Amino acid sequence: MDQRQPTSVRHFDHCPWVFAEEATEEQRRAQEERQREIGGKTEIGERCYVAESAAVFPDRLRLGDDSYIAAHAYLTGDVTTGTDCTLNPFTTVRGAVTLGSGVRIGAHTSLLGFNHSTAPDRPVFKQAHTSRGIKVGDDVWIGSHVVVVDGVTIGDHCVIGAGAVVTKDVPAWTVAAGNPARPIRDRRDGGSGARRGGDTDTGTSGAVRAGTAGGTERAVTVGGTDLSRFADAARTQAPDLLARHWNGERYVDRVGAEPTVRAHCDAVEIADLLLGSAPAQLPAQEHAERLRALQDPDTGLVPEFDEALPYDDRFPDEGASLYHVLCVGYALDLLGSSFPHPVRGAGHMTARHLVARLEALPWRDGAWGAGAWIDSWATAVHWNLARGESGGADPGAPEALFGWLLTRADPWTGMWGEPSAEAGRLQVVNGYYRLTRGSFAQFGLPVPHPERVVDTVLDHARDSRYFGAGRENACNVLDVAHPLWLCTRQLGAGAGGEGYRTAEIRAWAERQLASALPRWRDGLGFGFGPGTAGPGPEPGLQGTEMWLAIVWLLADLLGRSDELGYRPRGIHRPEAARRTGSL
Repeated sequence: MDQRQPTSVRHFDHCPWVFAEEATEEQRRAQEERQREIGGKTEIGERCYVAESAAVFPDRLRLGDDSYIAAHAYLTGDVTTGTDCTLNPFTTVRGAVTLGSGVRIGAHTSLLGFNHSTAPDRPVFKQAHTSRGIKVGDDVWIGSHVVVVDGVTIGDHCVIGAGAVVTKDVPAWTVAAGNPARPIRDRRDGGSGARRGGDTDTGTSGAVRAGTAGGTERAVTVGGTDLSRFADAARTQAPDLLARHWNGERYVDRVGAEPTVRAHCDAVEIADLLLGSAPAQLPAQEHAERLRALQDPDTGLVPEFDEALPYDDRFPDEGASLYHVLCVGYALDLLGSSFPHPVRGAGHMTARHLVARLEALPWRDGAWGAGAWIDSWATAVHWNLARGESGGADPGAPEALFGWLLTRADPWTGMWGEPSAEAGRLQVVNGYYRLTRGSFAQFGLPVPHPERVVDTVLDHARDSRYFGAGRENACNVLDVAHPLWLCTRQLGAGAGGEGYRTAEIRAWAERQLASALPRWRDGLGFGFGPGTAGPGPEPGLQGTEMWLAIVWLLADLLGRSDELGYRPRGIHRPEAARRTGSL
C-alpha cells in the first residue's frame, strides 16, 4: 500500500509555504493554538504560519495575511508586517520594525530596530536603549546574513544583497550590497544601465517629487506606509495641481475637459484638506459667491453649468443636482458660507410622501441609486435645518426616514437592497455607503446590525471583480472603507483597540493603503481608477479629492491618521454634521 504520511511539523517549520496545502486538520488546529499562545498584543491575519521552534516574544505583533515566521526565528519588540511577508529560518527581528507587503527576508538576517547608548560614564550593559525603528517598503527582497541597523528606511522594490550591512536609508528600486551597503544599480535598469521607458511617468515607482524652496526637487517615497512623506509631498504640490485645473474662468476635473460644478467643489475640498485655505485662483469670498449664485431660488437645487433644471419644486429622482446638494453645500460650509435658499423639495415633503418615495426606490436592481437619493434628501434636510427656519423639514419626515430604514434593514447583512449574480454585492455595499453617509453618519445615529455590516463588507471586499490587483477604483474602495470605519467606531474598537474582526479589517486597510499611495502621480494627483467607471484612470480633481479622503480613512483604521496632518472636513468628514437632538 502506498499510504502518504502526514508532513511533519518540523518540515512545516522550515518550509511553511507548504502548510496551507499539506497540513492535516489536527495540524491546523495545533497551529491556531500556537498563534493564540503568542504573548503581547498580537494580531495575526489569515493563512499565516508561526513555527513551533520560533522564539516569538513581542510587545506587539501584527502579522498580515499569508505571512509566516519560520524555524528558529527570533522576534521581540513592536513588529508589523503587511501581507505576503516571510521571515525565513534563523532571522532576527527586534525592536520597532515595520514591513510593507511582499517582503522576503533571507535566513540568518537581522533587523535590529533598537540600539544602546554609548555614553562614557557607564558600562555598555547599563546604557539606556534607544529606538528610531526600521521601515521596509513593499516588494523588498533582503538576502541572507544581512544586518539592518536602527533608524534605516528601505524603500519599495529594493533588493539587498546577501551579507550586506545596511546603515543608511536605501531609496526605492535600489539594488544594494556590501559592508556598509552601497547602491549597485537601479532595479528597473535590467542590468543595462538604461531605465525602462515610461516608469517615471506612470506612478509605478512609488515616488513623487516635492519642490523645495530653492526650486529643485527631491524624491519622496510614498509607497508602503510612509504617510507623513506622502502628505508633505501632496501639500507641496497642491497649489500647482489646483492651478493646473483652472482654465482661467472655471475649474475642470481633467485638463481639456468641460468645466463642472463638482470640479469647483472638489478644488475647494482639496485646498481645505491640504492647505487649510480656499484655492488661490479666487478670494474665498468670491468662491462662495460663485457657488451661492448657482442655486435655483425656486427649487433650491443646483443645476450643472449652463443647464436648466428639468424639475418643478419636488425633489428629483436622479441627475447631477442630487450630488450638488452634497458637494456645493459642503464646499460652501468649508468657505464659511451656506446656501442662500432652502431646498424646497426636501422641506415640503411630508412623512407620508417620503415613505412612499422610499418604498418606490429601486432596491432590487439599483441599490446604489436608492442610497444616493437618501444621501441627497437627508443632506438637503441638514442644510435646511442649519438655516434655523421652521420649514427645514416637514414635521415627522426625518423621523419617518430613520424609522423606515431601521425597520427595513436586513438583519442578516445589515444593509438595504439585494445582491445579484451579475454584480454580486457591489450595488448593495455602494448604496450602503451613500445611504448611511447622509443619514446615520451625518446625523450622529448608530447604524443597525454593525457586526453583520462588517461581515457583508469584508465578504464583498474579496470579490476579485472589484478588488483584484489593479482593479480598485475610488468609489469601490471608499464604499468599503467608510462602513468599516463607521462600524468599528460604533462597536467600540477605536484606533489601536480590539473589536469585531479587527485584525481582518486592519489587514485589508494595510493592503489598500499600500496599494493607494503609489498611485499618486507627480504634480497630477490621483486618478479615479482603471476602466471606464467614473472619470477613469487619468489624474483629476475628483480622483484626488476622493483618494485623499480614502487614505485618511484607511490610516485611521490603522490608528495612524495623525501622521497625515490632515483630516477631512467636507463631504467625507468623520464627525457627525448634526446630532439627533437637533432633528
